[in-house]
Amino acid sequence: MTENNRNFFKTLAPRNIGAVYVWLLLILIFSLWIPYTFLRSSTPLGILNQSTVTAMIAMAVIMPLAVGVFDLSIGAVMGFSLVTAGWLLGNTDLPIPFVIVLTLCGGALMGLLNAFVILKLRIDSFIATLATGAIISAITVGVANNKILTVGIAGEFSKISTGSLLGIPLPVYYMLIIMIVLGFVLERTATGRRMYAAGFGPEAARLAGINVDRLKLGAILVSAILASFAGIILLGRIQAADPMAGNAYMMPAFSAAFLGATQFRGGRFNSWGTVVAVLMLQTGSYGLLLTGVGQWAPQVFQGVVLIVAVGITVIQRKAKPAKVRKKREGAQPSVVSGSRPPAPEPQAEQSAPDMVPVER
Repeated sequence: MTENNRNFFKTLAPRNIGAVYVWLLLILIFSLWIPYTFLRSSTPLGILNQSTVTAMIAMAVIMPLAVGVFDLSIGAVMGFSLVTAGWLLGNTDLPIPFVIVLTLCGGALMGLLNAFVILKLRIDSFIATLATGAIISAITVGVANNKILTVGIAGEFSKISTGSLLGIPLPVYYMLIIMIVLGFVLERTATGRRMYAAGFGPEAARLAGINVDRLKLGAILVSAILASFAGIILLGRIQAADPMAGNAYMMPAFSAAFLGATQFRGGRFNSWGTVVAVLMLQTGSYGLLLTGVGQWAPQVFQGVVLIVAVGITVIQRKAKPAKVRKKREGAQPSVVSGSRPPAPEPQAEQSAPDMVPVER
């Protein structure tokens, strides 16, 4: 078998694109289970359109995860932005572009709050963002006065979510643009490789001269701005600013991020795998709702996927260093046979054997 054939079969291996096979299996199951309601011409576009906001918030999650930061405030930031935009539209005469810019700035401000607590106060990101998420949610309820805002949202503003180009909804284009930009930054730039290095081994990255805190600050800010943008798109779609709207997106976002990390790049958070995972999750949730089993079924499905995805990610991350060590041991010449002993390896490689190459 040639090298090209081996690469081709490796690319199509279930461990590399398992979510794609599961996605196809789900389509087959629902096609046989509920053919008259699932096999409709509107189903693919409906699933794709419904996946866009979830995909945006999931891609917002992978940026901090890539540098080893958990952001549990992502749903709160999304809800804050949604309510902020709704309040500005209903209580001011500001132009729509200015409302969008102000809302994104508000999201960035929430990101700075997270960065301050994590990087300056040195509180673990899991606890820090859990606390800031509660604070942001409280602020959101206060801004909305514990009501669902609807004034001034319909009309021109909603076209950013309900409009279409060539028959495809605009949010699909937003999702694809974000996926391509994040994929390029994470995989084709030195900054992206440094982010992966910081996520895999922060101490080794610092020894290599990488400013880990600056990378984390950038990732947290980008994440907050993306979450804010997702909130704006959701507001245009549902045309109502519900203070609690963002909380429902946190579970599918993390499920898609961890499941996406098992796809294409074997253990690395990446935008391509995340979007595929969102489409798979949305297909499962959409099909379960059509079956009429109950509103609880999609949440159970997403929770099970999150557990399985995290388990696979952990196994992959543990298996990779073991494989590298085994390969190194096999490559070492035998001292008994009279060969020279191997030279000591650099400290950074010993600390993080699975670290991606970093350009300096």
